[in-house]
Amino acid sequence: MESADSINQDWVDKVSNHAQVGGIETSVLDNGAGRGTRIAWINTGAGLRYKVVLDRAMDIAEAFYNQHSLAWLSHVGVTYPQPFSDRGIDWLRTFGGGLLTTCGLSHVGGPESDQFGDRGLHGLISNSAAEVISIVQPDLRKGQLEMSITGIIRETKPFGPSFELKRTISATLGKPGIRIKDEVINRANTPAPHMLLYHFNFGWPLADEGTDLLWNGKWHPRHGEENAKIFKEGNEFKKCPAPLESHLGTGEEVALIDVEADIFGDSICGLHNEKLGLAVSLKWKKEQLPWLANWQHWGKGEYVTGLEPSTHPLSGQAKAREDKTLIFIEPEETRLYELELNVLTEQDAIEELLLKVTTA
Repeated sequence: MESADSINQDWVDKVSNHAQVGGIETSVLDNGAGRGTRIAWINTGAGLRYKVVLDRAMDIAEAFYNQHSLAWLSHVGVTYPQPFSDRGIDWLRTFGGGLLTTCGLSHVGGPESDQFGDRGLHGLISNSAAEVISIVQPDLRKGQLEMSITGIIRETKPFGPSFELKRTISATLGKPGIRIKDEVINRANTPAPHMLLYHFNFGWPLADEGTDLLWNGKWHPRHGEENAKIFKEGNEFKKCPAPLESHLGTGEEVALIDVEADIFGDSICGLHNEKLGLAVSLKWKKEQLPWLANWQHWGKGEYVTGLEPSTHPLSGQAKAREDKTLIFIEPEETRLYELELNVLTEQDAIEELLLKVTTA
């Protein structure tokens, strides 16, 4: 299926049910650590299909393009939401990886404690279930090729903070892409501190030896140049290596990138596996998410790289307060975030992506 237009011209008198081509299917997992967890499979009808975990902030677990997996899945896999896993690094106990794990909404970064409270790794939102308020299926008879699912995820308690995340995940039948529209609303009656990070996790076979990591901007190693082994000037850190002995266990490195934007204000990053003839692009507005983290963890049997647009450079709430970069959302104020992920296989489209990243 090459384009949405080709569906319009070719489906007549051949398809009686849109699910034969694509659409959204909801269900409940009935086994293992995720038993009882609601999910939604979205099939774009163009080779891209992915699993939205409704009970985990509508994050995305598995994602496939034809036979190729795009996402990294941890040993944990999908688990039911555990809203009290907010101490220290307990967040890792429910971190299934997946194509997307959302971090925030009030803290992103390592565990910390100060006069404003105790905050665990990467915040609470990913362990919160969505209230699904809308599912829109494609309608071939009407030429309606858009599909979407919308839910509300709450991070709240009496006396505040009280955040509401309204998330819409949408796609166009016949196009291998994902659109995410997030509206973060402060429902409390006092200003609330806000941080947000989109933890996109890519694994084999998309991320493989020789796969190019595509991003551009001024960067620095998260834990300082003196502690970096990968992120050093002159190193080939934008190409995936073979599994590394040094990344057994907790071995990893992170680069923090003041990501560049084009004349339209769009920032873009991605991966290109030339061997597979496959690329993935990720686009968002620089003014919404000015920072990008590139996480690299090349452990044996735990081989992953993360591309993570964010409001802050993994600084944590305390540091952001100190340097006066912490965002505060006023009561009933809404902040908008929009991201778009596309799978590319045509050589012209891949070359255009490579050009955009290098000339942004």
